[in-house]
Amino acid sequence: MSDSKYSGYPKGGQEEAPSFCKPVFVVRDTTERPEGVETGNAKLCGTCQATIETELTRLLSGSDAEMADSQNPYGDGTASRQIADALASQFGKN
Repeated sequence: MSDSKYSGYPKGGQEEAPSFCKPVFVVRDTTERPEGVETGNAKLCGTCQATIETELTRLLSGSDAEMADSQNPYGDGTASRQIADALASQFGKN
């Protein structure tokens, strides 16, 4: 994924791409993860081939470059470290 220019998903996988600063194209008419669309990480493209081609062409031409720079709405990748630190603080280190 880190070597790709973008990611496209008909189902699932929408959470991982923003961690690699990759735009996400949701190839569906709806998404269960609207926060990606709201923050600009993801674009809901629907299932029409012409629309998908138009959106991908726009991205590849650089018109949607800001999608990759959007803040990751799913976290910063440090959740496990934060949980471990909280547990160590609460229960002491062994």
